[in-house]
Amino acid sequence: MTAPAPAREAPALPSLPSVYRSRSSVELKEFFRQRESVVFTLLLPVLLLVVFGAVLDFDLGSGVSFTQYFMAGIIAAGILGASLQNMAINIATERSDGTLKHLAGTPMPRSAFFVGKVVQVLAVTLASIVVLLLIGVVFYRIDLPSGTDWLTFAWVAVLGASACTLLGIAISSIAKNGRSASATVTPFALLLQFISGVFFQFSEIPSWMQTFAALFPLKWMAQGLRSVFLPDALAADEPAGSWELGRVALVLGIWCVLGLILCVRTFRWQDK
Repeated sequence: MTAPAPAREAPALPSLPSVYRSRSSVELKEFFRQRESVVFTLLLPVLLLVVFGAVLDFDLGSGVSFTQYFMAGIIAAGILGASLQNMAINIATERSDGTLKHLAGTPMPRSAFFVGKVVQVLAVTLASIVVLLLIGVVFYRIDLPSGTDWLTFAWVAVLGASACTLLGIAISSIAKNGRSASATVTPFALLLQFISGVFFQFSEIPSWMQTFAALFPLKWMAQGLRSVFLPDALAADEPAGSWELGRVALVLGIWCVLGLILCVRTFRWQDK
């Protein structure tokens, strides 16, 4: 009698950290291979900085140029583009073409998908900030933050990117399909930019628009970033007469919690 063949051992599953690294690598490669995403997310803020910096070359007082003021707003807009717009459009497209349904049916932990998206947002956000600061310093002689202002810069950017990423994931469920996602998300993002002190001094925007803008994270992100690029004397031009950094942290933190709740309640792996 022949001996029974030894049972084959099941292949060992990869560790969770390795799955996260692999998924993050895939997300980054997919983003940078899509020219439209790279141009819209990374190059559009750069083009806006170049155009507005060249056209609106005047002094706001206290020796502050408009470009110095504009730098805070355009960085906030760049973070919004890398997080909210990028997530909402890409996830809606992936849901529409069946990518999400396919991923949900694989052995990959679903958490790896979201970790990959977060890593992509952080990497693109960092790249956008570095490029904008480099152009601002080289071509427009922007004064960079100093000392503890860099710490403020960091937590405002991280909290803002986190809040906008979660909001973008939630908004992705609003679009009926991938083709309508851009038409749904882009006008909303542009509206926020116009009323949140990105393209204009926030103090010159009508008060009712300021109130509406205060409901969303972009206004608070831009305000927090203005505190690191502008002298304290210009804090008097803010609605509350100060930078309100405590309130900036509170509102962005609330949006992180609210965005997470919306994601849990609305996220779908496939179209209805």
